[in-house]
Amino acid sequence: MNINLKQIATIRSPFSDLKNMPVQPVGAKDTYATIEFKDEFIDGLKDLDGFSHVYLIYYFHKIEMHSLSVIPFNDKTNTSRGVFSTRTPMHPNSIGLSVVKLIGVEKNIVTVQGIDILDGTPLLDIKPHIGDFDRIEGEIKNGWMKSSYQEVSEIRSDERFIV
Repeated sequence: MNINLKQIATIRSPFSDLKNMPVQPVGAKDTYATIEFKDEFIDGLKDLDGFSHVYLIYYFHKIEMHSLSVIPFNDKTNTSRGVFSTRTPMHPNSIGLSVVKLIGVEKNIVTVQGIDILDGTPLLDIKPHIGDFDRIEGEIKNGWMKSSYQEVSEIRSDERFIV
């Protein structure tokens, strides 16, 4: 099997350093960014402006190492966790996922709010959030994560995932 991914756009955010960034969109709720789509993908943006939120699927292009065991920013106990039970960038494929508020679409520029992503990050895909389909019903479990909404919104990155 051959997997081929294309960069469809570049995310332009105010974060130019991997240190001191929000570690989740909730920590960047008032931060705006633009996403510059390549000309060949402009037609794919038709009708996107009718949605309030979008999923951004992107490549952690500054991550140079991977680990199956990490200590996440949000772990109050400072315990090593399996990487697949975390949202750290240390996953084997370095793919990130964020849900952000869609502010507007104009030609090849998409403006979003609530961005926690490094400037220059390659965007692999964008998908609309659809409330009726993306809602989770029933019991929700958050595993080891014990941090509150407020605590997560205040956490900033450090150098632990930087080579």
